[in-house]
Amino acid sequence: MRAQILFAIMIIVISGVLPAFAHKTVYVEQYEIEVGWRDEPPLVSQQNAIVFAITTEEGDGVSSGVTNAFKDLTATIKSGSAQKQLDVLSDAKAGHYYSKIIPTQTGSLVVELKGTINGITVNEQVQIEDVENINIIAFPPTDASGLPDLAKIKNTLGQLQQDIAQLSQGGSGSSGQSYDYAVFAMGLGAAGVILAVISLIKRK
Repeated sequence: MRAQILFAIMIIVISGVLPAFAHKTVYVEQYEIEVGWRDEPPLVSQQNAIVFAITTEEGDGVSSGVTNAFKDLTATIKSGSAQKQLDVLSDAKAGHYYSKIIPTQTGSLVVELKGTINGITVNEQVQIEDVENINIIAFPPTDASGLPDLAKIKNTLGQLQQDIAQLSQGGSGSSGQSYDYAVFAMGLGAAGVILAVISLIKRK
């Protein structure tokens, strides 16, 4: 009895330490299809991949990977009304496949599998783990788009304006050409900051 209790405690402790992989599994006749993220949790703006494992039962608890599973099968990823057909590639391990992707916003995604595997019809919708904000592991924190903070951009623009004003007061005589170049360079810098501000505002 004591041994059973200790075994149960070990299971609880190990399950608390090991990461929980949120892959989803669907069954289509003799085929088992597992879908999920390569890297979990999936983070916005970070390259990742949708991974697939397609196996079939051979008997006596033995399963084998299905090769060329996507010959007549398509995988489409959906986010609301937006959707994209994935370019699925074969992994080195039989029955394993992947499709590289960079999630651009947080929230849930659905993978639609449609077609046939060796003549067996497949029509499944699989909701995979939600994409998270990068700030759950990022330090120092940043906005989800990875762009600089708006306040910092405004401060930089203000500093550029002050520098131009100082040059304007002292820019005369033989130093006029240097002054012109300096103003031009600062103008380019200011334009870059303004474009960054506009891009940031559009993403908010």
